[in-house]
Amino acid sequence: MNDSTEDHSRPAQPEENRRRSGRVVMRPDKARLLKPTGDATEDERLLQRHERPAFLDSDPWRALRILSEFVEGFDALAGIGPAVTVFGSARVRPGDRTYDTARTVGHLLAEAGFAVITGGGPGAMEAANRGCQEAGGLSIGCNIELPHEQSINAYVDLGIEFRYFFARKTMFVKYADAFVILPGGFGTLDELFESLTLIQTGKIRHFPVVMVGTTYWQGLIDWMREVQLKAGAIADADLSLLRLTDDPDEVVSIIRTFAREVPSEGAPTEEAEIRG
Repeated sequence: MNDSTEDHSRPAQPEENRRRSGRVVMRPDKARLLKPTGDATEDERLLQRHERPAFLDSDPWRALRILSEFVEGFDALAGIGPAVTVFGSARVRPGDRTYDTARTVGHLLAEAGFAVITGGGPGAMEAANRGCQEAGGLSIGCNIELPHEQSINAYVDLGIEFRYFFARKTMFVKYADAFVILPGGFGTLDELFESLTLIQTGKIRHFPVVMVGTTYWQGLIDWMREVQLKAGAIADADLSLLRLTDDPDEVVSIIRTFAREVPSEGAPTEEAEIRG
């Protein structure tokens, strides 16, 4: 590695705060911050096409950095046990209905023996982490480098910082026994349709995808039924992958029922002891 190689080292931390090296952060002590530099993000640099051969000097190192994100993510999450990934808007605030619902869902999932995985940011992600942590569960956040400032929220016990969306999304899917989809924007839709595509194509085993918020999501489901299904773009079986509810208790019931019918390794059932 030559002298021009980018230095990604972090300032030394006091020994009592140093829980893990690299980009994995285990804490409830303080939120870690991905500080903006004004430059392109790593995802943006990766997808840029360079006309000059100088890119050969940087892309091989970028491949190693990508590999390191997978290694660190796998190492951090391999032993978490049964878990549910929760998605939703980063823009809701405490007191909003979606925030309160996400908090309740996180709490109930933890009581049922599941760790809760989110994107680690604010809004519905924070709320789900908060509810999980308040119930004594393992609260996990997979944060992402963005052009604007985003810190891991204060309710994450195990936090991992990612530069690349695809590495982060792998962690969301690989370690989940179910997805819970709360009202959200493009990022939430991205995760929803990626999960459905992976299940539909047999890339991952079938697991529950529970959408929370009938008023918010019913129009989308109606469009899929009235437009995509009638056009032959999807099948009836594809729509059966989705469950829609407003009730946080039903969210957990759907997930536990599926775990009982199609048990995965370590997934808790209704007969299992509640983690506490």
